[in-house]
Amino acid sequence: MDQIVTVVVGTAGHIDHGKSSLVRRLTGIDPDRLKEERAREMTIDLGFAPFELPDGRRVGLIDVPGHERFVKNMVAGATGIDLVVLVVAADDGVMPQTREHLEILTLLGLEAGMIALTKIDLPGVDDELVEILELEIEELVEGTFLEGAPILPLDSLSGRGFEAFQEALVKGVEARAATRGDRSQGAYRQPIQRVFTAKGFGTVVTGIPLQGTLQQGDKVEVITAGGTLPGRVRGLQAYGRGVDRVRAGHSAAVNVADVDFKDVARGDTLAAPRVFRAHDMFEVRLEHLPSQARPIKQRQVVRVHLGTAEVLGEVVLLDRETLEPGESSLCQLRLRSKVVGASGDRFVIRRHSPMETLGGGTILGLSRWRLKPFKGFNLERLSNQESALGNLDQAILLALDERGQPARSDRLVETLQHPRQEVESALTALAERGEVLNVSGGKGQPVYLTRAGFKAFCDQVTDSLEAYHESRPLRQGLPRLELRSRLKTSEGVLSLALTTLVEAGEVAERPPGFGRAGFEVQLGEATEALAARLCARYETDGLNPTARGQVLEQEREDVKGDDALDVLLTLCDRGELVALNEEILLHASSYLRAQEAAGALGAQGPFGPSAFKDAIGSSRRVAIPLLERFDATGFTRRQGDTRVLVQD
Repeated sequence: MDQIVTVVVGTAGHIDHGKSSLVRRLTGIDPDRLKEERAREMTIDLGFAPFELPDGRRVGLIDVPGHERFVKNMVAGATGIDLVVLVVAADDGVMPQTREHLEILTLLGLEAGMIALTKIDLPGVDDELVEILELEIEELVEGTFLEGAPILPLDSLSGRGFEAFQEALVKGVEARAATRGDRSQGAYRQPIQRVFTAKGFGTVVTGIPLQGTLQQGDKVEVITAGGTLPGRVRGLQAYGRGVDRVRAGHSAAVNVADVDFKDVARGDTLAAPRVFRAHDMFEVRLEHLPSQARPIKQRQVVRVHLGTAEVLGEVVLLDRETLEPGESSLCQLRLRSKVVGASGDRFVIRRHSPMETLGGGTILGLSRWRLKPFKGFNLERLSNQESALGNLDQAILLALDERGQPARSDRLVETLQHPRQEVESALTALAERGEVLNVSGGKGQPVYLTRAGFKAFCDQVTDSLEAYHESRPLRQGLPRLELRSRLKTSEGVLSLALTTLVEAGEVAERPPGFGRAGFEVQLGEATEALAARLCARYETDGLNPTARGQVLEQEREDVKGDDALDVLLTLCDRGELVALNEEILLHASSYLRAQEAAGALGAQGPFGPSAFKDAIGSSRRVAIPLLERFDATGFTRRQGDTRVLVQD
């Protein structure tokens, strides 16, 4: 693999301007592999050939078609190239596809290239014409990434000027290799340019990896619009030679086991397992080409070129009604079939009919729902995502804030489409800096929330308790399970929030729940009278109490709403009544009398429910819940069908 420079060179330009002839002169290989291409002497699909540097290292060359009917193939080939050779023929000069190819390359984010001025030995082409064409080309590339790039006159047939061109190309490759970042890290992703079957090998897919490294034996996925096909790497080639691994910056051929080639097509993606997924809605920054005469309208149908895929979709403008030429906008792309795309990927859009390039831009993120135009919070969120491009830490924080709920790392891997190890490492670093909190409670997979998100959740807790006090002023606390149900959250994050709020003095524990610190139940004259009446009733009932539901039904005629229930629960909170379960309540004195009876029985040895029932003069309906409460409080311990006293 060290013999391959991780730079891919691509050609671009109008049809019949000499792109394929230039590749043949450089490599000795005819990039027109199809019989139809050779018969028509016209490049239709992508061609590949290795170019050897003076030191023996190889560089990949991709030859793209120049005809306007095959621009979709040109875009597929341009995805992944690092350095472009824009080809202009001396007998034609700058032509429509020269301009369109340059616009597409600019939209795809290319940063380096050179210009080949070909066919300079044709009759009628002299030095004066070459000088005029050079000025025309300089005017064409002004303001683009090719401004200031070398213009090399040459003739591929005679060889004139070819040596100087080749030297400039080698320098360009070396310079690009030195300045381009290392993309061999991260999860492997390769948009598929071509798929075929080879006898004795099975399915083979080719393309330029955008990131990561792949080795023989690795597990992979072929991600299609219809689903994901799991496979395994059986063999690898780079530029016609077998290798043990391939990486970003190579044109790679991958022999994939366990995947039928009939299920795979150009536009699908070969990727590391469980990182990437196909999607049909993307949030983007869209740029409309200044060369266009008409604006892009709201929900206009376009052809979207992303990776090697071409799909129909519509543009939803989020901050304006129309997008004028030369302007940019935050948008949502809604596609008619799913494709793989990640934050930072570049795309191109073309008019549905007639087919011409309208613009392109950058993916900011995946959409989980359809966005409505002119919503300020959406525009702010997308602007933040745009600022976070290339910054994983910031992307994680934004993703957590957008969810508004705690998230496991695997959910963030799915959202951000980054390798699990990278996401988990970033989360650990963010937690150490205090920017995110692990709210899992130490159980299972870590669950994270931003510090701002945790504060917002704590505010929800206090707001819920405040609302509960307002609606139930006779209750001192909201039961924990009911609080968790209201907030629709996990036990881990609720536990951490309650601990934090109790320590801060904002919340107080009020068994069996929690309330706002400082809140006290205030019984008015009427409710105090009700409390006294209920307390007296239960004292009179002794160890044969009326069921709670019946008591409440009898009080309902004289008491409004849930006041009777709240007063009963308040009496339990104050210790004047003891609740054995939802229906059986005892006066505290009756409960103490029952406990003394159990103590007297236990002093003589193990005792059963019947003996206890007879001792207190009650029924099993009351005796069994009493014994269960004694067990729960540690007063007795069950042994088979009997109880024994627990010795201190």
